[in-house]
Amino acid sequence: MLSLTLLFPAIVSAQDPIRILPAGQLPGDARLAPLKDLNGYFPFSPPESEELWKPRAEAVRTQMKVALGLWPMPPKSALNLKKVSHLKFEDYQVTGVRFESMPGFYVTGSLFEPVGKERAVPGVLCPHGHWPNGRFYEASDSDIKKNLGTGAESNPEAAKNPMQARCVQLARMGCVVLQIDMLGYADSQQLSFDLVHRFGKQRPDMNTNERWGFFSPQAESHLQSVMGLQIWNCIRSLDLLESLENVDKSRLAVTGASGGATQTMIVGAIDPRVAAIFPAVMVSTAMQGGCTCENCTLLRVGTGNVEFAALFAPKPQGLTAADDWTVEFETKGYPDLKKLYALLGAEDQVHLTARTEFGHNYNAVSRKAMYELFNREFGLNASVEERPYQRLTEKELTVWNDQNRPQYTVEYERDLLAEWTKVTNEEIEPLLMGDQAEFDEFRGLVMPALDVIVGAESPAMDDLEFDVKVKEQRGNYLLIGGLLHNDKNGSQLPALFLYPNENWGGHTVLWLSEEGKDGLFAENGRLKAEVAKLVSAGVSVAGIDLIYQGEFLAGKDQLAETPTVANPREAAAYTWGYNRAIAAERINDILTMATFMRHHERAPKSVGLVALDPSMAAISSVALAKETTLFDFAALKTAGFRFAEVDSIRSANLLPGGARYGDVPAFLALAAPAVMRIDGEDADEMTAVVKAYQRVDKKDRLSLGEEVDVTSVDWLLNGLNRFP
Repeated sequence: MLSLTLLFPAIVSAQDPIRILPAGQLPGDARLAPLKDLNGYFPFSPPESEELWKPRAEAVRTQMKVALGLWPMPPKSALNLKKVSHLKFEDYQVTGVRFESMPGFYVTGSLFEPVGKERAVPGVLCPHGHWPNGRFYEASDSDIKKNLGTGAESNPEAAKNPMQARCVQLARMGCVVLQIDMLGYADSQQLSFDLVHRFGKQRPDMNTNERWGFFSPQAESHLQSVMGLQIWNCIRSLDLLESLENVDKSRLAVTGASGGATQTMIVGAIDPRVAAIFPAVMVSTAMQGGCTCENCTLLRVGTGNVEFAALFAPKPQGLTAADDWTVEFETKGYPDLKKLYALLGAEDQVHLTARTEFGHNYNAVSRKAMYELFNREFGLNASVEERPYQRLTEKELTVWNDQNRPQYTVEYERDLLAEWTKVTNEEIEPLLMGDQAEFDEFRGLVMPALDVIVGAESPAMDDLEFDVKVKEQRGNYLLIGGLLHNDKNGSQLPALFLYPNENWGGHTVLWLSEEGKDGLFAENGRLKAEVAKLVSAGVSVAGIDLIYQGEFLAGKDQLAETPTVANPREAAAYTWGYNRAIAAERINDILTMATFMRHHERAPKSVGLVALDPSMAAISSVALAKETTLFDFAALKTAGFRFAEVDSIRSANLLPGGARYGDVPAFLALAAPAVMRIDGEDADEMTAVVKAYQRVDKKDRLSLGEEVDVTSVDWLLNGLNRFP
């Protein structure tokens, strides 16, 4: 509750800004702690019951899909499979294949099939990690000698290319195996290796509002990432396996090591068709995946790889640990994973092969553990001992020739993302602009996505406490300032409340500004004219320093660039894949303040929101959409601001996913039927908002600022009689 106890006297001159804390002292906000990065600690805490696990598992799956740009799943176009070579051996055969995961984008690889099997057999997808040349890998003579000497490998050909050896053995055991190229490896060259795996510096020429490239702020706003594309390739690869007549659709498996294990555990978590997985040397509480192809914004905020692996429970899963970042997995992470399996009645369905005498690998020892798992679970009744095989060369494996081999160009990259955006918009727009049933479907799609983009839960009043620091009488209003504590996220927000001395009509307004709570005042220290007009009319006005505003800045005017983790590579995912973006945190701050205002003991008749700075209006649109019951009215000057047009990954206005579901107009449409005025917009750009109010027959509640002689504040005051 708002205590009016004066904790220390405040002497404030007319020219000085109102401070809640002594000069130079920052709020004790938990979010000012060092940012988490991929080398942090990512424990998994299994729940106490299956009933608690089910909603958590569903929430994390949704988070993964949203982060990967796969919520909703894109439409599946024709695979257009091409078989381009065929080699047959005594007990297996190898076919070079390429197919389209989306129109014009090829997945390339090799299909290994058993010979002489008349019944449908298991299908195994084999993505690979960061081994040189991927499917075309050839170990050096010194590495071959070393691995044979240590017992890591049992025969020279397997030591030369252990990825190919894995596929041959699985085919000999009676599986159809699809080995695919990672983006930028072997035959997959439509996107370059350097772009996908070595991206380091932002490219200003690709950070454009039309025809942008990967890793741009525009791509992040649309949730377009190389990781999302790579996982989509895996999903389409399962489609291909499932389409083959000799594959048993009920027995699909995925296995890979390192970056291939990242793909394995993620596709296993989000694609229910997978019956067994074996992610090798990746799952741990330590390093989560160092490559740009293993990171995307939103993905690991509040979660990590052990929980990703847990999403596969109770289905059979095998894992390995080695002398790398998984070295402690046997004691850190795996016991919790096993505990979850036990909770689900499947303790014997998860297995760890911890061979920490070996370095990072998917060697014969680890592969044998995988063979044993699949042999048992799929009833193969086959030998799990590898035998020598005829290793195929790059010339024999390639699916291209010199005439048709595609090469990376920046224009193709632009084309690909333009097509991706078009496909997304074709999914979203009919729902946004459709009838009530379609709009309800749109809402059902966007609200879970907003839980990922912003955060799942707003605070309850019990989570909040206001610690008064300043109280003084000023003319026709009482000024009270203090710190609003939110126990749910550890935030501590400097805030001001201006209470009219007389005629308070029960109406309250949260006034948002890029200057924070200082935005209530003019340069002379007096209230801004618009704020003074509200107070004089008997409206209570509140101001707040959102994160990295006002007293969060230690005297700086504005946040020039958002903080980042220490990683020198300029990919937003390294920071915002593990931490909430500043824009998202500011939206949470708005919701925190609104919750306190709405549920204060002096219950208001109405709570409104005023944001006349376009960036503040934009994040306000998200807050209005996210918690539609907190605000009764809003006056926003969006002035054409769109998250899709934020031009820097270091901008405080970058909101990963902010453009994915229709941007600011869609958020405002979701806020209907709140009483709302929107200024600075072309009416055509607000068609979705107009239609949203028409659907509920509340057109009179929406004003697009056509009356140019009426200010937003005048409009607001004229409309308060709606709340008797």
